[in-house]
Amino acid sequence: MRFRRVILIVLDSVGIGEMPDAADYGDAGSDTLGNIALRRRLNLPNFRALGLANIRPLANLPPVAEPLASFGRCALASPGKDTTTGHWEMAGIQLEKPFPLYPNGFPPEVMEPFERQIGRRALGNYAASGTEIIKDLGAEHMRTGCPIVYTSADSVFQVATHEDVIPLPELYRICETAREILRGPHEVGRVIARPFVGAPGSFTRDNASRHDYAVPPPPGMLLDQLAARGVPVFAVGKIFDIYLGRGISHSEKARSNADGMAKTLAAMDAALEGLIFTNLVDFDALYGHRNDVEGYAAALEAADAWAPSLLARLRDDDLLIFTADHGNDPTTPSTDHSREYVPLLVYGPRARRGRDLGTRATLADIGRTVAHNFDVHLEKGTSFLDLIL
Repeated sequence: MRFRRVILIVLDSVGIGEMPDAADYGDAGSDTLGNIALRRRLNLPNFRALGLANIRPLANLPPVAEPLASFGRCALASPGKDTTTGHWEMAGIQLEKPFPLYPNGFPPEVMEPFERQIGRRALGNYAASGTEIIKDLGAEHMRTGCPIVYTSADSVFQVATHEDVIPLPELYRICETAREILRGPHEVGRVIARPFVGAPGSFTRDNASRHDYAVPPPPGMLLDQLAARGVPVFAVGKIFDIYLGRGISHSEKARSNADGMAKTLAAMDAALEGLIFTNLVDFDALYGHRNDVEGYAAALEAADAWAPSLLARLRDDDLLIFTADHGNDPTTPSTDHSREYVPLLVYGPRARRGRDLGTRATLADIGRTVAHNFDVHLEKGTSFLDLIL
């Protein structure tokens, strides 16, 4: 074991420029960090000191002469641009084909058994923004008791219900029913329970009670291997849901980025060794999907302001990794994820500083590095551990 703890933080959707095949996904010109920096001056002194702008120059964020971290960027080798694909690849799973998409809604062979088994008619069944569809159909849902079903450009089957109309346990049962139906050719990456509260005209989503029902990851991924080795894994945010809890010894949900940051620091105080694996989702869920440039920029600055507290918690034998799972450029007409490279910043008190890790061929390089550190085997990816020691 080279580092006693690894803290892996996924800045959900913080991409750093289009991949060569971005146009195939309708994402030509997408550049989450770059385009935000062009639209709105970013104040990111701590990320810049680590080497964020050394990965590539950003408007008003020049590179530093001596970055504190090693730096690079990762490509997504798997087809797709969604949460499951990115996180699975990070854990050593590379997909041969993408999860299915439903831009025109779900077909009768999905919806008919779904409605029959839950005993209710569904509203919606089209691709939409979650906040917009509850605004449009929330009142009808409250009047009829029919759940709202929708999807996006990602491989998701989402069910939105008002907590006063369909209690959370019933919403979860409805989603479990959908998950059982969505197998074989219709095996979407995630079924997501999307509860909301409030009155017509002022509905708000209850993100703390959201629940994701993911496809079971294939055996042998990073968290399985760590568990078999007895390496503890502390998950923060939606990590538990993405991997169905596999290999995770302790988990904390997060209501927001701020809550996830606080729980990451608490995990660092409590966990003496192993992997602390955090997803900070607000960049994506609150700002990228809503094309909110100012909100996204402010969230980046809040994470930057948190970084000194994080660095101060690091012990001599810790390794900190910042990365992302895909892009979600709020400056483009699309409100969906974008096919982008993701940043890679690797810092530790005993780690090499300023090493250019280049463009990594796959996010699996991160998982392979973590596996290498804890002396477990992972098939995919190339470890960069020796480059930073």
